[in-house]
Amino acid sequence: MNRVLRRLALGWEVVTSSLHEIWAHKTRSLLTLTLLMLGVFALVVMTSVLDGLVDKVGTGFEGMSWDGTVVLAPKEAVTSEEQQRFVMSPGLRMEDVPRLTAPYDKVAAFMPRATKQVSVKVAGGTERVFVAGITPEYLPTMNRKISSGRGLTEDDQRRRSAVAVLGASMASKLMGGADPVGRDVKVDGVQLRVVGVLAPQMIFSEDTYIDSNGILVPLEAYMDRLDPTHKLSQVGVKLKAMRDIKDVSALMLGRAKQAHHGIEDTEILDLGAEAAKGYRQFQSQMHGWRVVLLSLAGTVLLVGGVGVLSVMLISFSERRYEIGLRKALGASDHQIFLQFLLEALVMASLGAFAGTLAGAAVCQALSANFPFGLPVNFVGLAVAWIVALVLALLFGLYPALRAMRLSPMEAMR
Repeated sequence: MNRVLRRLALGWEVVTSSLHEIWAHKTRSLLTLTLLMLGVFALVVMTSVLDGLVDKVGTGFEGMSWDGTVVLAPKEAVTSEEQQRFVMSPGLRMEDVPRLTAPYDKVAAFMPRATKQVSVKVAGGTERVFVAGITPEYLPTMNRKISSGRGLTEDDQRRRSAVAVLGASMASKLMGGADPVGRDVKVDGVQLRVVGVLAPQMIFSEDTYIDSNGILVPLEAYMDRLDPTHKLSQVGVKLKAMRDIKDVSALMLGRAKQAHHGIEDTEILDLGAEAAKGYRQFQSQMHGWRVVLLSLAGTVLLVGGVGVLSVMLISFSERRYEIGLRKALGASDHQIFLQFLLEALVMASLGAFAGTLAGAAVCQALSANFPFGLPVNFVGLAVAWIVALVLALLFGLYPALRAMRLSPMEAMR
C-alpha cells in the first residue's frame, strides 16, 4: 500500500512540476502546445466532417427516389448508318406520350419530360435558364418536396394552365429572397403565374440541377407556349418492383420502336444503377480526401512531437543541477527516466485536451448543416490522442535517457 502511495505521490509531483515548467516558459510551451492542439483539432474536425458529408450525401441519394426508376431517352447516333436511319424517325415527341404511357401493371408512374433553355428577366437583366415541362406525377414520384405554395395538379394539366413551380435556387435568384408564390414570371415572352417553390435539394444529376435552378411548368402548357416542335427529352418510368426492370425496359423500347416506324433511336437508362455508380465514385473520392487530410493532420502532430523533443531537451539542459541533486538524495535512474517521460505526456495531454475542446466546439457550430447533426467522431478522437501521446513518448525518450544516464557528480559540477 505504501509503495502505491509513493508512486502516486511521485506521479502528482511530476504533473505539478510539468505544469510549473510550462508556466515558467510560456512562449516555447505555447508554441509546442499549439502544434499539438492543431493536430488533434484537425483530426477531430476532419474525421467528423467527412463522416457528416458521407451521411449527408447518402441521405441525398436516398431521397432522390432513383431506385426502381428507368428513363427512356433519345439515343445518340454513333455511326453514319445510324445517322441516316435516325433522320427517318420523328424522334421522341409529345405525340408519342399516349402510346408510351399506356397503363401497364408493373409500372407505378410514367413521367414524360421536356427541357430547353429560355430567356428570363431577373433583377440584373435577362438570363438564360432551364425550363422543364413535367406531368403532375413527377414531383411526388421523384420526391421533390414543396417548400411554399403547391405543386402542379391534374387540373393544371387538363386546363393547360400557364403556371409554374420554381426551383429553390431559381426562386432566390428571381425574387431576391421574397416569396414568389402568386407573382408572375416572364419566360421567353410568356407570362407564367408562380404557384409553388421547391425545397432545397442536393444536386446529383442534370435533372436535379434543372429542378433546383430552373422553372417547372405543366407539360401541355410547355408544348403549347414554349416548344412548337413538341420534342421530349425523356420519359421516366417508376417501377413497382425492381425485379421487373428487364420486362419494363423491353416494353418501353418496343413501344418507342413502334411509334418511330421501326427505328430503334431510343435507349434505356437505369437511374438506380447510375446512382449506385455515382455513390461509389463519391466514396472513392472521400477515401482519397480522408488519406490526404489525415496525412496533413499527422504531419502537424509530428511537428508538435518535434516541439516536445525540443522543449524536453531545453528542460534537461536547464535542470541538470536539479537532476544531480535528486540522484544524490536517493532518486533512482528509473525514477528520473519516468519523470521526464511523464512530463512529455503531460504536455501532450494538455495540447490534445485543448484540441479536443476546440474540435468539439467547431463540430457543434457546424451541426445544423448536416441531416443527423455532426457528432464528434470518437474513432478520430481516439486516434488523435493515441498519436499525440505516442509521439510524446517517442520524442521524450531521448531526453529521458540522457537525464537517466547523467551522473550526480557531472550534473552538479
